[in-house]
Amino acid sequence: MHRRLAPRTLATLLALSGTVATTPSTSRAQPGSFAGPVPAERLAARRQALADRIGVGVAVLAAAPERDEDGRDHPQDNFYRQDNDFFYLTGLETPNAWLVIVARDSAPDESILFIPARDTLKERWWGPQLVPGPEVQALTGIRDVRPNADAARDIMRAVRSGNSPARRGTLFIKRTPEMLRNPVLRELNELPDLRVDDLSRTLAGLRLIKDADEIARIRRATDLSVEGHLAAWRVAKPGTWERELEADAEATWRRLGAERNAYPSIVAGGLRSVHLHMTNNRGQLGDGDVIVMDMAAEHGYYKSDVTRTIPANGRFTPRQRAIYDLTLGAQQAALDSVRPGITIGRLNAIARDYMRAHSGTLCGGESCDRFFVHGLSHWLGMDTHDVGPYNVPLQPGMVLTVEPGLTMAAEGFRIGIEDVVVVTATGAENLSAKLPRKADEIEAFLRRPRVK
Repeated sequence: MHRRLAPRTLATLLALSGTVATTPSTSRAQPGSFAGPVPAERLAARRQALADRIGVGVAVLAAAPERDEDGRDHPQDNFYRQDNDFFYLTGLETPNAWLVIVARDSAPDESILFIPARDTLKERWWGPQLVPGPEVQALTGIRDVRPNADAARDIMRAVRSGNSPARRGTLFIKRTPEMLRNPVLRELNELPDLRVDDLSRTLAGLRLIKDADEIARIRRATDLSVEGHLAAWRVAKPGTWERELEADAEATWRRLGAERNAYPSIVAGGLRSVHLHMTNNRGQLGDGDVIVMDMAAEHGYYKSDVTRTIPANGRFTPRQRAIYDLTLGAQQAALDSVRPGITIGRLNAIARDYMRAHSGTLCGGESCDRFFVHGLSHWLGMDTHDVGPYNVPLQPGMVLTVEPGLTMAAEGFRIGIEDVVVVTATGAENLSAKLPRKADEIEAFLRRPRVK
């Protein structure tokens, strides 16, 4: 059952949570992050939306486990990255934490947050940690914050007590393999006297439409990604190694405030470009190669995803240019069609229809879309391929990529162009439009004086 409640004002939400409207200037929700904390009112609104979806029941979420400190779990990353759903609802990077949301029809919904108590020995190694208290209440908008020492006992009590909403409704947990390795979640999943459902599907539906804070983070991640691409363009030339472009791009967005890469960067020239996910970036660029660069930054837990194809020597060959312009035309046809009500499936058809109508003799008298070997779009957010169903009409606040590509494997090159789009009330905004797309614009940029 889905209840429909009137939207609560910020003042009401803060009153319910026992917080004040100001955020501590020394926030450690994301220590040192240029993104800053997620506003508490946004977090409260997300938890309320989840409670509304539940209707009557209890949702239990665990924070991501700590990674192996010897580095086997994070070859390109730092020691900890929070579970996306847990961050979405709490804004915290704290490991070993729990969130319980109790939803009722006839009484106010309730959130309980369990986080570790202070551990001075651990802080000696890892730095200051958030602990139960007013700072966490203000950052999250959750009034009931407890030490996690008794989390398992208290969670079971909240779920199994005689008046628990879980007995009248549903117990929701995430049934991912990672989460079910947690002994508490495993026990909850096996309770014989309760209806247990997968929380992942419910949260995916909520995360599909981004709020203003999420869009701002994706926008900034995209701006950082654009700067990284341009830095790579400045050093691209025959004889340069792919890893040099990768290094300049990633150094640029990290310097400007990105916490990490959105995904392993792909920089592939010439024959290597026809492999869509070639990520070792070990090739040397040759004269006449095109370089496919699929790489982007993450900012405040939200990712971008941008691809461009440029000529290593600064000028496309006539054949490369013809395939590039066809790909760009297909992308533009799809971009022009993004609006509320249309589906990703229809956008894919529009891009392919453009290729069929404009291929001419470029691909031997057949349509070049037979070399379009992947989908046009995917959702974007905290995951590169973000959660949510694909068979739904677009709505304002959805964020997706538009990325046609032609893989000319027999000719030894690929063309890929990818942009980040947010759906608006009247159409769409291309968040990565600052990065040149037209072949003339790319060549003009590459004719500028190069870095030696």
